[in-house]
Amino acid sequence: MIEAFLETAAPSGANLVLVLEIAMGIGLLLGARLARKGRFRQHAWCQSIIVLLNLAVVAVMMIPSFRIHVLPRIPAKLGKAYYALATMHAALGGVTELAGLYILLSAGTNVLPQRFRITRYKAWMRTVLVLWWVVLLLGLATYARWYVPHLFRK
Repeated sequence: MIEAFLETAAPSGANLVLVLEIAMGIGLLLGARLARKGRFRQHAWCQSIIVLLNLAVVAVMMIPSFRIHVLPRIPAKLGKAYYALATMHAALGGVTELAGLYILLSAGTNVLPQRFRITRYKAWMRTVLVLWWVVLLLGLATYARWYVPHLFRK
């Protein structure tokens, strides 16, 4: 059903990841809205679930794909959009996921020592939300470059 909807050359796993990532991006925006409404407990649950779900998607789907299709061709093929987009998406996505996990640990647990905890939550959270959307757009560009070949015909 997803393949028919997207009509691309992508495997079903890539289509599932695309739909999940878009849903998570929208979920993060809804979670931010919860915070603006002062519903901080629901905000924390929403954002935490999304950060952890994304970690699972990255570990199970994205890292193996990157290791097989892209990593062996770095740095020789970085001049080609196919590899450059995937590499930028992976690098910025990794930083953004780690920042999201840091916020989760800092704000939601007592795991980190006090000196490593965030004091300016808004700035961190807003920055990570913007980065998440940049990474999502890079992911969409990567998906298009990999699986929608008619967009790039000469």
